[in-house]
Amino acid sequence: MFKGWFVGNFKPTAYKTDACEVAVKKYSKGDYEETHFHKVATEITLVLTGKIKMKNKEWSAGDIIVLSPGEPTDFQALSDATNIVVKVPGASDDKYVVDKK
Repeated sequence: MFKGWFVGNFKPTAYKTDACEVAVKKYSKGDYEETHFHKVATEITLVLTGKIKMKNKEWSAGDIIVLSPGEPTDFQALSDATNIVVKVPGASDDKYVVDKK
């Protein structure tokens, strides 16, 4: 699968659906994703292992972060980490990077 995504309306996928998108994302300490938001989807992140930073807060194994549509966040892996990410509904091309100018 592509970058851990295995359910959704994309190829390749284990299960094709518009209802949601699901991924198991693995990160190395120091990995960073710039500030972004989704206009349509709610994004739910379960920290399976490790420590991360989202919404200017540190999260660790067992924590769940829910981002509503329009709610921005960046992402930083504070240690090696594995997350399960669910986006509801599945919405292709729904990631918008925040311009920091």
